[in-house]
Amino acid sequence: MSERQTFAPDAAAIERLAEAAIAALPDTFRVHLEDVVLRIEDFADEDVLNELGIEDPFDLSGLYSGRPVGQQSSMLSGELPAMIHLYRRPLLDEWVETGVSLEELVTHVIVHEIGHHFGFSDEDMHDIERSGG
Repeated sequence: MSERQTFAPDAAAIERLAEAAIAALPDTFRVHLEDVVLRIEDFADEDVLNELGIEDPFDLSGLYSGRPVGQQSSMLSGELPAMIHLYRRPLLDEWVETGVSLEELVTHVIVHEIGHHFGFSDEDMHDIERSGG
């Protein structure tokens, strides 16, 4: 009898969940996400953590980098494309600690980072979540 091993979802599995979350969004949002790059990494790099004042790399599960939709211009050349970063290890840690499904957790982080793409602050998004809409 062979013994089966179970492995934590890898970056490709997290990316598939993120892509499914994006695909489920209404077209009015998705059309503005076509040029946004999705990156899956184990952790944020040290420079990002320092810039955000985060000491524990497990405290950051996602990040939006780039200009929000209303601030983008074809006159701004040489900038990196807008990116949504998902950090696999913090996501997996939160998944284990909360018991929330990984699909739901990835969707929540993706929607949060997309909110930044549309110019919402963390406080704006917390207000929207608290109001139930």
